[in-house]
Amino acid sequence: MSVLKQALNEGRFVCVLEAVPQPSASHLAALGKIVRRGHLAGWPLLPAFSDRVGPRSDRSPLAGAEALGDPASSLLHFSGKDRERADLLRQMASMKERGLSQLLLLSGDRLPGHHPGQAPVRYLESVPALQLARAYCPDWLLGAALNPFKYREEEGGAQYLKAQKKLLAGADFLTLQLGCDAAKHMEAQTWMRAQACAKPMLACVMLLTEKRAVALQDVPGIVITESMRGLLVREQQVSSAYAWARSLERLALQIVGLQLMGYAGVHVCGVHTPDELLSLEQEIGKQRESAVSLTAWIERWQASWQMPDAPRVCFTPGTGAWKMGQSSVAATRRERLRYTLLSKVHGRFFSRTGWLSNAFGWSVTRPLWKDGVAANALHAVERAIKRPLLGCDTCGRCRLQDTLYVCPETCPKGLANGPCGGTRLNRCEFGDRECVHSVKYRIAKSADQLPMLARTLIPGIEADDRHRSSWPGWFSSEDSTPERRIEL
Repeated sequence: MSVLKQALNEGRFVCVLEAVPQPSASHLAALGKIVRRGHLAGWPLLPAFSDRVGPRSDRSPLAGAEALGDPASSLLHFSGKDRERADLLRQMASMKERGLSQLLLLSGDRLPGHHPGQAPVRYLESVPALQLARAYCPDWLLGAALNPFKYREEEGGAQYLKAQKKLLAGADFLTLQLGCDAAKHMEAQTWMRAQACAKPMLACVMLLTEKRAVALQDVPGIVITESMRGLLVREQQVSSAYAWARSLERLALQIVGLQLMGYAGVHVCGVHTPDELLSLEQEIGKQRESAVSLTAWIERWQASWQMPDAPRVCFTPGTGAWKMGQSSVAATRRERLRYTLLSKVHGRFFSRTGWLSNAFGWSVTRPLWKDGVAANALHAVERAIKRPLLGCDTCGRCRLQDTLYVCPETCPKGLANGPCGGTRLNRCEFGDRECVHSVKYRIAKSADQLPMLARTLIPGIEADDRHRSSWPGWFSSEDSTPERRIEL
């Protein structure tokens, strides 16, 4: 049994050290020393290798692990951006050969250079990826992500609904997005404890400097407020040594606080050398002695973000931020009307019951439409009808019934099960639209369909299925019964 799996099973706090696989001998040597050490402040310490977060010159997670001799404790990431089912299976096969069996499945952030309006880039979404990985390797340790740092009801509620799907799909643990808002960390723990089958959670933390804060302000899904950055700038103005000591203190203090909150461990970023690790270990020892309760810790955490004559630091982007339990949004009149009309049309033509649906189904399942010019013509007809109404990109296996008639193809990543972690105040990571899953959340809430968003696991679309009509498959006896949608 791996170090991480054993620690999670036994309820022991664990530290995962994230590394971006880089083709650098010095980077590799430093990481090797850290991995061989194997512990931090008495907690198990193991490496994690990120996927597609840096320049294209960065190595794959497999290459990063291989460079260290494939330590069995390695947690490899898999980013679904611009990936298909076959890519995941290839990585898992390679991992099997090397004795690696721990995988963190992520949809991934925006692919560099991808802009809406260009040829769409599709992502292997984490929910179907989890299902696939669990079926392929039932005994592996599988993780997924949760971003609780959301400050509007739609995006926050949709995040937690999708997290429920990830648990149903087979996630053994969740790793939180990087964040400093302790209230949101506690909110996520409250949510998890309320689940029927609660799983351990890790929280992502970083040695946050002023330079890193500037870079992170452009990273989708990470909240670095101006007041946070302002304090880091003031500290740097005192001296680099002072700023470093304060950042180290906050990292150690945050790790201690997360353990007090009940987190199973931390996912540490920004620690790159053995000396930095030793300094962090010493600081953790100091903070353990002073923060012996969560109440005492909260006071120390707030104090660590203060300086004389500096404005008060706020971790939320603006006022009136949403908190779990608050419920005030509803679908607009137009959204409700659109949902009602489309559901009625669906019931008439696609229910597979009633004379009209049966007649339509019979007509589109004739052998005539299977190949060649006729198949292309049927595809063109479906696209001409649905694209102006829904933004349809004729994915070949229509999922509109499961997404409350908000087409997942209108998401720049093509996500059907829920949002990615990159939204900000309901805005899409790409910045050109409201997140379609926020719209879907409002409609579901007004139509009493929120439970469906938490339990309907929508399979991904195979590349070969795209750009053909979905109508024959919807009505055919061979395609209407298999796992087109999985409801648990």
